[in-house]
Amino acid sequence: EKRRMRNRIFRGSTRRAIAKARVAIVGGGLDTARETTLEAVSQLDHAAQKGVLHKNNASRRKSRLMKALAALEKAQA
Repeated sequence: EKRRMRNRIFRGSTRRAIAKARVAIVGGGLDTARETTLEAVSQLDHAAQKGVLHKNNASRRKSRLMKALAALEKAQA
């Protein structure tokens, strides 16, 4: 039960960070999108390190976020 609660905290904060990053990317604010995406990547790394997420799962999610951010940067340029 203790592990479930701890994992739930990590999973929830990671989900919130990813959702924030996606909203910022769609919103189009480049600085905000970059900042929130880096925060989400950090949260994903932390969750993978703790064993809450599998490392490949975290890597895939990071890749998708960074790909979306790169597309936004290209569109802004």
